[in-house]
Amino acid sequence: MNLQNPKKFQMLIDQAHETALNVLRPISRKYDKAEHAYPKELDMLAALLDGMNESGEGVGAANASKRGTADPDAVVNGGNMSAALGIIEMCYGDTGLLLSMPRQGLGNSAIAAVANDEQLERFKGTWAAMAITEPGCGSDSASIRTTATKDGDDYILNGEKIFVTSGERADSVVVWATLDKKLGRAAIKSFVVPKGTPGMKVERLEHKLGIKASDTAVISFIDCRVPAANLLGNPEIDVAKGFAGVMETFDNTRPLVAAMAVGCAKASLERIKEIFKDQLDPDYKTPYLQTSNLAAQIYRMEAEWEAARLLMIKATWMADNKKPNSKEASIAKAKAGRVGNEITLKCVELAASVGYGEDELLEKWARDSKILDIFEGTQQIQQLIIARRELGKSSSELK
Repeated sequence: MNLQNPKKFQMLIDQAHETALNVLRPISRKYDKAEHAYPKELDMLAALLDGMNESGEGVGAANASKRGTADPDAVVNGGNMSAALGIIEMCYGDTGLLLSMPRQGLGNSAIAAVANDEQLERFKGTWAAMAITEPGCGSDSASIRTTATKDGDDYILNGEKIFVTSGERADSVVVWATLDKKLGRAAIKSFVVPKGTPGMKVERLEHKLGIKASDTAVISFIDCRVPAANLLGNPEIDVAKGFAGVMETFDNTRPLVAAMAVGCAKASLERIKEIFKDQLDPDYKTPYLQTSNLAAQIYRMEAEWEAARLLMIKATWMADNKKPNSKEASIAKAKAGRVGNEITLKCVELAASVGYGEDELLEKWARDSKILDIFEGTQQIQQLIIARRELGKSSSELK
């Protein structure tokens, strides 16, 4: 079993790492303080990523799909893997800025996950936010109340979405809505709603603990008419398949959120090791039980971080090879989200006044990391999904 990063992505990783250090880090604090201000410096980076995609390198969220390769017996490291490895390095720079990157939204991953070939081509180049959460339904995506009513060649959307990342800046929003409330989760579909569509309105932007560079919007939909062709994937309601069609989106996006947590925690770990380099054994020759308490805590965090990274790699590899990865995606998200937040907070604690002040980015990374344990399904939701998969229980049998 080879646990190293695929060699063919090394140039991508190196470029993303240099970008994190030389572009994102220098403006990190600036846009943390200037909440909701759009980071114009990202336009050039986004154009660079677009160029790499056009040349066939396949980087970024829009390449995270399960389409894999034409050869069913081939083992591939594809778009999911490259997206995750790039995200790790970008979040090593700044998570909020990564989330602000044009055409790299979670909505782009949603389109890649479930759109048909015609839709992939039509929505190519769009910057898509993802609108799932609603007031009162929290992490339970199956209880979505936003409705989509068929009217001729259109659907009419009515409802409200909250915590929409890049909801104001994005070109379009992938909106989750139900075609029939009586049929439950099986009737939930996703729609691409272009910015400026009559009936869609950004009500307000949220003020947040972290990822302040990224705009987080509340969006209302009142008699919002969307072409039926904008319903992603299959419009038929398959009661037998249930929520599985919608879960395909999460199977792709949750490993990417895990990659964000891995990248943010990597930044904190490297910084704390640099601060205490004189008290650590760089070659790990000192037995764990004979190290100082400080060193022991840092070594333990490194081990937890490596476990999270490998679980994330496994989930993305399975997606690239068109293997069912719902459980593995949730395991990766749960582990990385929790461990990432624990590591960043512990690094602030160990660095004491140095870690708590704004002269360092440690306190910012701690604030940014919290959302990575919340969005795309909270820690508790992930554990529930894992338990259902392990025990073979349905959502109605294990709540």
